[in-house]
Amino acid sequence: MSNTPKLAGKVAVVTGASKGIGTAISKALAAEGASVVVNYSSSQAAAEQVVADITAAGGKAIAVKANVAQSADITRLFAETISAFGKVDILVNNAGIYSPAPLGSITEEDFHRHFNLNVLGLMLASQEAVKHIGPDGGAIVNVSSVVAVFCPPGLSVYNATKGAVDSITRTFSRELQSRNIRVNSVNPGLIATEGTHANGFVEDGKPSPLGLVGQPQDIASIVVFLASDDSKWINGQVHYATGALI
Repeated sequence: MSNTPKLAGKVAVVTGASKGIGTAISKALAAEGASVVVNYSSSQAAAEQVVADITAAGGKAIAVKANVAQSADITRLFAETISAFGKVDILVNNAGIYSPAPLGSITEEDFHRHFNLNVLGLMLASQEAVKHIGPDGGAIVNVSSVVAVFCPPGLSVYNATKGAVDSITRTFSRELQSRNIRVNSVNPGLIATEGTHANGFVEDGKPSPLGLVGQPQDIASIVVFLASDDSKWINGQVHYATGALI
């Protein structure tokens, strides 16, 4: 039985990777042999710590600042990836924001801020990644959310962005299948991250029917699976990782 890491020789770009789920994904991909680009928008020290942790464990990684809601930043993100590692095999669209607001408090600014990052940024990053994925193909993994179907109150704009992500996942999977580029999403339930703690979701929310609040590593292992040849027969699928919440 081979002990070769699942992602040996692969290059992965992870957006929004300086904390939470993105950090766990970056470390998990690196542990399976991928060279990882740790993207961040503002948290430079945190991103550099992720890189330091990966390299200390024997992996390869660089940190690249880029706001994926800006097309010029996305172009630079992938240019720096090619400069460092020579190619792209895997894109994990993890960057996203959420800001609770009931119907009466929604503003145009909030709407566009959410959709520009959570939806447009994902589309633009995918568009640029495809330019650099070679003839052997690759994988795009979108981090969506259970809210796409669970639809909790007070999060209508965020919920809508994740519904869009699921639709885009299915569409891109069909557009890119001839290039051997698989596109799937993983939709977490309640995960203990800086953001869910800050918004009181972990403390105030109910645990899943399994009696657990998910951890970032629970999502990272699924992303590794979807990025690797272990899932070569899976494309255009939305995978709910919610502890049986739905």
